Amino acid sequence: MNSTQYDRNDQHKQHAVVDSPYGPLTLVATDGVLSGMYMEGQRHRPAEESFGERVAVSEGPFPEVVRQLEEYFAGRLTEFDLPLRLEGTEFQRSVWAQLQRIPYGETWSYGELAERLGKPNASRAVGLANGKNPVGIIVPCHRVIGASGSMTGYGGGVERKERLLAFEAGERTLPTG
Repeated sequence: MNSTQYDRNDQHKQHAVVDSPYGPLTLVATDGVLSGMYMEGQRHRPAEESFGERVAVSEGPFPEVVRQLEEYFAGRLTEFDLPLRLEGTEFQRSVWAQLQRIPYGETWSYGELAERLGKPNASRAVGLANGKNPVGIIVPCHRVIGASGSMTGYGGGVERKERLLAFEAGERTLPTG
């Protein structure tokens, strides 16, 4: 992950929209590197005009992103291998890096994630950073649950979170929409 902050005026952004079993996904690239993937109705979804020009999914970094998403949704890919440009605070980026260590089909609690960051009292801050993850599914924030095992908040909606976790647990009947 790139930890350098950039002058937003110097960035070249493009976006494309791809269908998925969880509804349309808006893919955003900054300077040719995936920097966002947003679901319809997602909490903390940036304004559409911030995504840059709309291009075909066959342009920029999008073909490889789409290929890996298709493999994931087909149940053949359990770990994404894509360059990412995640912009956020140092703490947010550390949380997002830790999210990428949660194995496919497993869940960690917010407290476990805070422990692994060496900040055992930061579970609330971890939850806030988790919620601002700009590349859901690929950076698997859906794999974080409440201490009691509850399906606490998810930017894409708790129902989508439950469906993603069920899918990763072996339920291969993908939902539509």
